[in-house]
This record gives sequence, structure tokens and C-alpha cells, in this order.
Amino acid sequence: MSVTPKIAPSMLSSDFANLASEAHLILYFGFRKGREANSYIYNYFPVIRHFVPNLTLGAPIIESLRKHTKAYLDCHLMVTNPLDYVEPLAKAGASGFTFHIETSKDNWEKLIQRIKAQGMRPGVALKPGTPVGEVYSLVEAENPVEMVLVMTVEPGFGGQKFMPEMMEKVRILRKKYPSLDIEVDGGLGPSTIDAAASAGANCIVAGSSVFGAPEPAEVISLLRNSVEKAQQTP
Repeated sequence: MSVTPKIAPSMLSSDFANLASEAHLILYFGFRKGREANSYIYNYFPVIRHFVPNLTLGAPIIESLRKHTKAYLDCHLMVTNPLDYVEPLAKAGASGFTFHIETSKDNWEKLIQRIKAQGMRPGVALKPGTPVGEVYSLVEAENPVEMVLVMTVEPGFGGQKFMPEMMEKVRILRKKYPSLDIEVDGGLGPSTIDAAASAGANCIVAGSSVFGAPEPAEVISLLRNSVEKAQQTP
């Protein structure tokens, strides 16, 4: 498998009063063993409005943090109108823009085009109840998405229990698209990473398991090692 392991600590679980220092620490923890050549650390931002009841991180916070870091800022839009957020997030300094297929079935081609035109990397997410086949046309399009995010919990709240049955979606996607970036989000940590990695996920979102750990660097290393080990297994 030729995809690169990517670990994305979710800033939803960070200390909001110290976002800049939290982002710097995560990058330090991820890179301090000198492994930049074959792995990446993302800062993951769930942007939640309308689609689910909570309000969380938006363009103003991303813009503020961008002044303090050159890190990849991976933004997951759990909104009903993602087109409205493309330009504001690009202007704020977002690196990746992942939208939900459930709210974009009628305009995903226009949305992908606009995301790329703004210099961001497009991804598509699907909720637990959404069939995996809903994203095939987006991956296979002439102008495709570059990542698929499989939600392993219901979107909108941190700290939920990992849903192992979602790994079948990951296995299907990995078999069908060997070089695709496949991200998983929800309940990922030391006790669940092997299931995700062995199914074929290479982009791992982890919130409380990283930011709530006594040694975040050890958790990041464990997550990455699990993905690397799974990729080496025939």
C-alpha cells in the first residue's frame, strides 16, 4: 500500500485557551523522533454548524492559529451549506476541506472545483448510516476528491465510543482504491487503532486519546506505528 500514515490530533479536544501552544506541542510530539520523511501530523478542525446541534471551531479561530503555525490544517465541515464556507476557510488558511456527502449530493462537482480553486485539498465524509457506495462517484470523477473520511461515531460530539462495524467501509474502500487517503474519526486510541489500521485506514483522527494522555507523544507514536505495521502485513 503506497499511502502515507497521517496522524491528525483533533483540536476539538485541545485547550481552547491555548490553541497555538497546543498546536506547536502536537507538531513537536509528532516529529521529535525525526520521522518527517514518511509520516505527517495534521491539526484537525471539526467545523460544526447546523448539521449537528453544537457550534465549535470556525474560520476566525483557524485564521488566528494560522499566524502561529505552518502545519496542515485539516478541516471537517459538518454543515448543511459547505459551499458558503469554501472562501472563508481558504482565506483563513485552511489546508484541507472535507464536506459531507449527505448534504452535497446535488452540488459536489461544483464544490470540489471551488475547493481546489481556492488551493485546498478536497475530502468527502460519510456518517455511520450512509452506504459507502455514495462516495464512489466522487473518488472516480474526472475532478475527484482526494480523501474519504469514514465516521466511526455519529458526528458532532467528542468522546463517543468507536463503532467497529464501520471498518467494513474502510476495507471496501481500501480494496477498491489502494492509493486513496482513507481517514477515520471517532473513538480512535490505543485500544481501537489496530482495528482501523488493519482495515486499511491511513489517516487517523484522535482527540481525547491524544490531548487527554499523560504522554501525548507516546500515543501519537503508537497510532503511527500501528498504521505502518498494518501496511507491512501481507
